Amino acid sequence: MEKLENNLTLNEAQKQVDDWIKSYGVRYFSELTNLAILMEEVGELSRLMSRTYGEQSFKTSDKINSIPKEMGDILFVLICMANQMGISLEDALQQTIKKNTERDKDRHNQNEKLK
Repeated sequence: MEKLENNLTLNEAQKQVDDWIKSYGVRYFSELTNLAILMEEVGELSRLMSRTYGEQSFKTSDKINSIPKEMGDILFVLICMANQMGISLEDALQQTIKKNTERDKDRHNQNEKLK
């Protein structure tokens, strides 16, 4: 398995995750299992965010995790899902940026709440 690099493209990240699955993970979990895992990881991020930026206090068990770790976990599972469904996250992101630009090119600049 290749060494992790600092400046990965999304396509390179997808390949590294695929290589990891083939080397260590045996196989991908089913799409529904990965969706459940993704929701679990988003919940863990949400818990840390509410304790870091919200009014909730930390529990001892919260302190072993970090926001970057949880974001990495989310990204890993999302990449697994994209890989197993044959989706290029680079293409998907570019399409979303194009869609949002076309839809929102003036909307946010005209929003008084953002000024």
